[in-house]
Amino acid sequence: MKRKRKLTQLICAVLYNCHITGFAEGTIYQGDLKSVCIPGLNCYSCPGAVFSCPLGSLQSALLSSKYRFPYYILGVLLLFGILLGRIICGFLCPFGLVQELLYRIPTKKLKKNVWTRRLSLLKYVILAVFVIGIPLVLLTPGFCKYICPAGTLEGGIPLLLKNESLRQLAGRLFQWKMLLLVLLLLSCVVIFRSFCRFLCPLGAFYGLFHRFSLFGMRIDEKKCNNCGACIRHCKMDVKKVGDAECIQCGECMESCSRCALSCGRK
Repeated sequence: MKRKRKLTQLICAVLYNCHITGFAEGTIYQGDLKSVCIPGLNCYSCPGAVFSCPLGSLQSALLSSKYRFPYYILGVLLLFGILLGRIICGFLCPFGLVQELLYRIPTKKLKKNVWTRRLSLLKYVILAVFVIGIPLVLLTPGFCKYICPAGTLEGGIPLLLKNESLRQLAGRLFQWKMLLLVLLLLSCVVIFRSFCRFLCPLGAFYGLFHRFSLFGMRIDEKKCNNCGACIRHCKMDVKKVGDAECIQCGECMESCSRCALSCGRK
């Protein structure tokens, strides 16, 4: 399962960012595929990106919601949520792969505890305030502009490296986002998927569908003896397999001695 999941994450990262010439030229792909949203977090402004980010598209749609309702992007997000839920976080998100690779760096790790569980609620605040509230009230894409580390890593840094004119325009806002990116990447070395757990509004949105998604983790209640081994094994802040914090990665299956866990259609 681990190898299949890592391979799926890698394939998605390559497919999402297969416009290789964009990295060499420092340009953004503007073809027809940019009208298509992918399920995971991947910056629209990444030179290699051939698809649109759902969070960026949602904020852009909310900016113009006074004139037209964002049927398309809301429909796409609802479809992703109902079909897959947080399977997207575990299998289809390139920034999730980056965080997991950083966590493999050998050092002391901070284990989950009552405080990490409380901090996991912060991403719902960010979803409400920065993704929905600020675009509607202040007419600016709050999350993309002030927070998104994927945008800084995938879009901001490569574009600045290739464009001197952009480097001259970079100011305090970019400095803030670079500082935030560095802090988040460092935290990922000692905290498993720290951005996903505490700050990612896309994961928060998909987590709302944990009871309704068609695919995800399944528990055979007849086999389960409620020993809690799966919860202890999981690095996320789950209280139960398949809840809103579960990224449906399936790694808990190896901890179940009674084979009560499986991943597939619910």
